[in-house]
Amino acid sequence: MPKIYMLDVTNRDGVQTSRIGLAKLEKTILNLFLNEMGVYQSEFGFPFTNHEVNYLNANLELVEMGVLKPIILSGWCRAVVQDIEASIRQTKVKHLNLSISVSDIMIKGKFQGRKNRQDVLDSAAEAIDYAKAHGIETVGLNAEDASRADMEYLIQFAKVAKDHGADRVRYCDTLGYDDPFTIYERVKQVAQEVQMPIEIHCHNDLGMAVGCSIAGAKGAIDAGVDAYINTCVNGVGERAGNADLVSTILAVRKSSGMAHMNLLDERIDLSKAWQLAQYAAYAFGLPISINQVGIGKNAFAHESGIHADGALKDASNYELYDYHELGLGDPILVDTGRKITTGEYSGIRGFRNVYDKLEIEFKDDREAQQVL
Repeated sequence: MPKIYMLDVTNRDGVQTSRIGLAKLEKTILNLFLNEMGVYQSEFGFPFTNHEVNYLNANLELVEMGVLKPIILSGWCRAVVQDIEASIRQTKVKHLNLSISVSDIMIKGKFQGRKNRQDVLDSAAEAIDYAKAHGIETVGLNAEDASRADMEYLIQFAKVAKDHGADRVRYCDTLGYDDPFTIYERVKQVAQEVQMPIEIHCHNDLGMAVGCSIAGAKGAIDAGVDAYINTCVNGVGERAGNADLVSTILAVRKSSGMAHMNLLDERIDLSKAWQLAQYAAYAFGLPISINQVGIGKNAFAHESGIHADGALKDASNYELYDYHELGLGDPILVDTGRKITTGEYSGIRGFRNVYDKLEIEFKDDREAQQVL
């Protein structure tokens, strides 16, 4: 059975987000956390850029030392020989993703007549050949703006990737244009035609990055090939962000159509989720949303009387998964895990639970009701 692997791009796509960034040490620590969590691969930067060289080589030394293992560290380049040559000359990187635009909108709008469809295919082929000939162990070919590309041409592009020895092709929903129904069909068709692993890279411009990532991965799985979902910690990323790492993992593990399929890479350790998310929030200087999936302060909070009563009787009444699974429940500077709060719609059971923790006692529910 094919599997779904997490390929996190926080240290590449995430740090390109407007108004935020990470220091090189913070990126290194993030790689350590991702490795502990069992993430398959981290796209850790741009090996052709001078200012990242020391950081990239230092992290690759950590790989050699066994500190950053088994996670794979991969770089991102344009699908042009000069980027690949600089990457190989300046760093010890062994895994690259090469990117080029494939939609007519971008071929015309970005290249301004310098390239046509055939030129894009030729550039991709030349880039893969050069990378493989110069010691790059795994090559992914990125189809930028795949969601707006002609399907026949997209399949042709993927076949070029396979014919020239690429290990994966990345389907990029660069503008968040797809919906779960279209991306499932498009990715499935590419995977069926080409029979090679597919990466899914979705942006959140329409609020569907996680849903589209899961649907695209399912399309690859149903076509009989492995899927690699690109994620960012806490959903950071250009414009409205990328697919959130924790949300995506939970969707694969807990959603009604996938929970029974055992598709997720077994190395994923979700108990590291809270700590990873908190560190990323600190490093980026971005507070975690109160309703962030799995790790927000309200993810396991109950205030309405009916919900509080039901959760206190049996958590599964109102919680789809246990907070301990995400590394919550133990005090880590602050209390984490399930919360019962009080408000204008609270019931007596939740109210008494809150006051019990304050060591305020009532003779009976009637007395508590008078205070409520």
